[in-house]
Amino acid sequence: MKQRIIFCFCLLLAGQFTFAQKAPAIRMHVLGNYVFDDAIDSYFDVGNYYRGKIMGNFQWGLGLELMPRSNFGVSINYYRQDTDVPLTYVSNNGGVKRKDFNTGINYILIGGNRYQPIGKKAEAFGGAQAGLAIISIKNPDPGGNGSLTRFAWGLHGGAIVWAAKSIGLRFQLQLQSAVQSIGGGAYFGTSGSGVGLSTNSSVLQFGMGSGLVFKLGGQ
Repeated sequence: MKQRIIFCFCLLLAGQFTFAQKAPAIRMHVLGNYVFDDAIDSYFDVGNYYRGKIMGNFQWGLGLELMPRSNFGVSINYYRQDTDVPLTYVSNNGGVKRKDFNTGINYILIGGNRYQPIGKKAEAFGGAQAGLAIISIKNPDPGGNGSLTRFAWGLHGGAIVWAAKSIGLRFQLQLQSAVQSIGGGAYFGTSGSGVGLSTNSSVLQFGMGSGLVFKLGGQ
C-alpha cells in the first residue's frame, strides 16, 4: 500500500513536465537544520510501556531539483540526523529502567515545490514531500542493535535570496514525520528484545535552518 501511494505521488509530479516547453533548470540544495525535541510514548498497560523523547540535534541534507517551470520544481532529498533517545520503560523482569539509545534517522523524500517571486532577487516557496524514513537504533546492551524502514512525509516553506546569478541563500521551516517508526521491529531494552510493545509511536519533528542553492544548468 505504501509503495502504491509513493508511486502515484511520483506520477502526479511527473505530469508537471508534460507542459514544459523548455529544458528544465536544475538546482542543488545543501541544507543544515536544527531539529527540536520530539516526545514519544506508547502505553499498552501498566506493565508494558515506554516514554521518552528524541533529542533535538543538527540535521544535514542534500537535494536535487528539476524546474520544468519557473514557479514549480520536483525534488529528491536526503536528510540525516544523529541523536540520542532517552527512554523509561518496563524491562523483561518487570522492573522500570532508563536507558539512552544512539539513533540515526535518515529521510529519503520526493516532492514538489511552488515558488513565488518577491522582487528581483528573492522568492518564497512551499512544498510537500513523501518517501521513506530509515531509522537505526544502537542498544548499549550486546546484540541489541536494530533498524527499520517506515513511510515518511514532510512539509516545508521559506524563502530564497539570490546573492548572485547562480547562488542563493535558503531559509526554511520544516515538519517531518515517520509514521509508526519507534517500536515493533526495532526494540528498546535488554539484548534487543526488552520492550516489544504492540503499539508504536510516530515521530513528528519540527525544524528550522538555512543552506545554499546552486543553479546548475537548464533554462
